[in-house]
Amino acid sequence: MRLRQLGTWVILLGLSLPVWAAERPGAISGYVRNVTGDPQMGAVVQILGAANRTFTVFTDGAGYYTANGLLPGLYTLKVTAPSFLPALREKVGLRAGASINVNVTLSTLLGVMQLGPVRALPDDDDWKWTLRSVANRPILRIFNDPALAENQGHELRGTLSFFGGSAAGGYGSGSGMSTGFTLERSIFSDGHLAFTGNVGYGQGLPAAVLRAGYSRRMLNGSQPSLALTVRRFAASDPNLHNAALQALALSAGDQFSVGDILEFKFGSELQTIQFLGHVTAFRPYGSADLHLSPNTVLEYDYATSRPDLRSEKGFDSSPADLSESNPRVSLMAFSPRVEHAHHQELSLSRRLGKNNVQVAVFSDRVTDPALTGIGEATAAGGFLLPDVSSGTFSYAGKTLDTNGLRVVLQHKFSTDLTATLDYAFGGVLDLSKPDVPLQDAQGWISTQRRHAVAAKFSGTLPRAHTRWIASYRWVNGSAITPVDMFNSSPGQSDPFLNVFIRQPIPSMGFLAGHMEAIIDLRNLLAQGYVPVLGQDGQTVYLVQSARSVRGGVAFTF
Repeated sequence: MRLRQLGTWVILLGLSLPVWAAERPGAISGYVRNVTGDPQMGAVVQILGAANRTFTVFTDGAGYYTANGLLPGLYTLKVTAPSFLPALREKVGLRAGASINVNVTLSTLLGVMQLGPVRALPDDDDWKWTLRSVANRPILRIFNDPALAENQGHELRGTLSFFGGSAAGGYGSGSGMSTGFTLERSIFSDGHLAFTGNVGYGQGLPAAVLRAGYSRRMLNGSQPSLALTVRRFAASDPNLHNAALQALALSAGDQFSVGDILEFKFGSELQTIQFLGHVTAFRPYGSADLHLSPNTVLEYDYATSRPDLRSEKGFDSSPADLSESNPRVSLMAFSPRVEHAHHQELSLSRRLGKNNVQVAVFSDRVTDPALTGIGEATAAGGFLLPDVSSGTFSYAGKTLDTNGLRVVLQHKFSTDLTATLDYAFGGVLDLSKPDVPLQDAQGWISTQRRHAVAAKFSGTLPRAHTRWIASYRWVNGSAITPVDMFNSSPGQSDPFLNVFIRQPIPSMGFLAGHMEAIIDLRNLLAQGYVPVLGQDGQTVYLVQSARSVRGGVAFTF
């Protein structure tokens, strides 16, 4: 009888042990620090489990947190703190009775951000080989030098820049003197509010671009954004009754990842333009990245506006070109023509040690392209838009409908020196007859096939911390538009000889921010000028890129 009772107890104990073990609680603990290793006191650690159960704890003076009494299962940790982006740790497995350690490093808002235009150039981390977690994806890259990241703990960030010299990009280039600014602030840890602008000096109301934007990082990894942009370009020409272009644009976008292999970005901008009439434009964009392996990325890209080329130079201090911000406008019979574009691209990028290779095919269709011209001109006749400050003008071209091929090879010699070769073959707009009258030039514009080869070197001088970019792009014939004008790969460069320099200025002690001197030289040798006859019989030129010299200082605080 006793043996039977003992057997019964053994069986009951054996059946109850797994149940007891399964219910035995565990614990998750760890330290929360910033990128420099400083502990973060008062950080909020939310532990999300099954059945929507959430445990919230706070870090102590040493940045330590602990959550006890957690049932076995999978958990997601969300860590937030003022002035920092939220950090996520997903699929944290906790066994019965176990105690695991999860340390979290918080990134400051501006230490990891990169503001892209509609089509931003790739990041500096060897293109985009690794699908990064949303908490660590750059949004606005302002500090390119680690030495500049000392003061990233503030909630409010900003830049102020003063520049002389026009961008020489036709109508909308802005004044010869301009001031740019950026103000950014984090909101509730997972939100980001930004106010940016560029204002030129001149008679009457200045040419200006003002932009207010808000974005938020969601728990599911997406990042919806919304922005409102106001633009005003002066037109100080008596033939246009001193009319000015005024544009209001509302843009929205989002980005999210699917697992560890897919990344999507998409959005659109709705523009309403008032200039010698009323015009509306809708500009969607989108991209899809498929990470075939840690070193191979297949990407499809669709865009309806030209890429912003300032990203690789640093958004904080690169001179802002008002003509890059859209809309691109020309004139025909005193009626405004707004440039519309459709660009599709399929590219395959692969990393091989210190080498990066990209092969891409693309298809472009640009209607009413705003071509750039150089020379003294007026709006008399109603077929061009002059920019008095830069001595350039915008001219309406014919539709460009083409496809092409691009091959890019990049080699990183060291962290301070990178070389890139870019080959492109595609269609350009060109004059089939030289020295034609400007008013008749549109009838002689046609699409021609051209080869283009570019070499670009970039790096940083170790002791002086001077950041520099030098490039030269050659085309095998005359052209009035660039080959592969939507190129946003690391091989992108302006036509012909270009030099960009950013030189940090030593701190004077009483200033808490950081100062830089900027020099931006484009088409330094004034190459690629296609002559046409102006209205007064003098020679003017249509160009891919006009020579421009710009310089100034930028202050980051």
